[in-house]
Amino acid sequence: MKIANDERLGWSSDRPRRDGMPDRPADISVRGRVLSPSDRLRYSPGSLLLIVSPSLKERDAFVDRLIEERSAFFSHAKVRSLIEGRVPADVLDEKANELLQAAVLKRLGSGETVVVALDTLTPEERERYVRPAAALKRPRHLILLETGKDSVAEEDRAALNELRRALDAGQLGAEGIQTSLRLGGATISEVKKVVFRPPPRDDD
Repeated sequence: MKIANDERLGWSSDRPRRDGMPDRPADISVRGRVLSPSDRLRYSPGSLLLIVSPSLKERDAFVDRLIEERSAFFSHAKVRSLIEGRVPADVLDEKANELLQAAVLKRLGSGETVVVALDTLTPEERERYVRPAAALKRPRHLILLETGKDSVAEEDRAALNELRRALDAGQLGAEGIQTSLRLGGATISEVKKVVFRPPPRDDD
């Protein structure tokens, strides 16, 4: 993955109007669908897939096992490792976030598949990627990977409970997410393939 140092995210909800007031963010809500676990997960090419988990270890293991197209995969840690030593340490995380968003937007704008491993469970981090994807009319999906109670940090429990509740109720469509899936326990290991291909034709 190559990221130019001067790349910046082009979208901002804070861009001011002529009267000096910020524009109201566009309504990106859709009718969200909750998917059932399956051994084969199929998404359209050019999709944005967000992978969320209270356990970064569980998240990374899932990605390493199932995301074959490594150029489509992005995370803060991946970008940070690419620029570490090239920028001052005190701005390393900020710069990594800027370049991560810019790289994701560039790939979405080219109609290519993007898989982003999120570091938090907050709607603000999800919106950072879902909103520009919606503006580009790219399909938006989310997978929540559950983990054991003992592996959930105290500060993450409220956000996890809220995300779980919204997902199960089919309410993530309000965030612009078109499909969502919750995997936990044995259902995580039962997933054998994640593909980004059109559905097979009936006459195949």
